[in-house]
Amino acid sequence: MSDTRQIVCPHCATTNRVAIDRIADRPLCGRCKQRLFVGAPLTLTAGNFDRQVNNSDLPVLVDFWAPWCAPCKAMAPVIDAAAKALATMVRVAKLNTEDEGEIAARFGIRSIPTLIILRRGRIIERHSGAIDLDRLIGWVQSAIAGAQPPRGRTKP
Repeated sequence: MSDTRQIVCPHCATTNRVAIDRIADRPLCGRCKQRLFVGAPLTLTAGNFDRQVNNSDLPVLVDFWAPWCAPCKAMAPVIDAAAKALATMVRVAKLNTEDEGEIAARFGIRSIPTLIILRRGRIIERHSGAIDLDRLIGWVQSAIAGAQPPRGRTKP
């Protein structure tokens, strides 16, 4: 018996059960057969937000941004690099606050860029303003280490 984690597919939003010791093996989605870890930010919308952040045991780092925001544009390559560096530890995602104002309001986004780490829909940590890659990775790792991990699931 091995511990498993629920991972939501970034392509079809199917929730997959993955053995912890297999996460580094680049597992495929049971439904669409695409990689569960793509090393690129996931675009969040009203249609996929709740499923991605509430149904996965993997924490989700959400970059709340807008296309007109210069600091957000400067953060884009940092978010891309973080998605590669943290691929199996955290799902990195972006939410355009212009397109998804209701979700931004739900999280009290008043300035952008704002980064929020969520686990099962609950805020673990929050940061407003641009940040470099090393500080971002350190911040994410520290936040996740200090947060209560999800309870392990056992495969029957």
